Amino acid sequence: MKTLATVVTDRGQVSIPAEIRKQMKLLSGQRIVWELTSLTECRITLPPAKRPHGAVAMLGYASTFRRTRRTKEWMAELREGEKT
Repeated sequence: MKTLATVVTDRGQVSIPAEIRKQMKLLSGQRIVWELTSLTECRITLPPAKRPHGAVAMLGYASTFRRTRRTKEWMAELREGEKT
């Protein structure tokens, strides 16, 4: 693997080279963990994705019981009673 270098800004920010971002499939806003291994080295890892707990976890689960419908379909169903 070739060595890539970046510069630390005045605010302590660094850019991850595009080649590394693509290989690690990093997305904007994604968390990474920095671990100091020695005074001159650190390790960057991706934490495991957190699964939602409690009521938030049910949001995706409820959709398995019904199909999604377009607005036109909803409106047609609501207006069926108006035709008589």
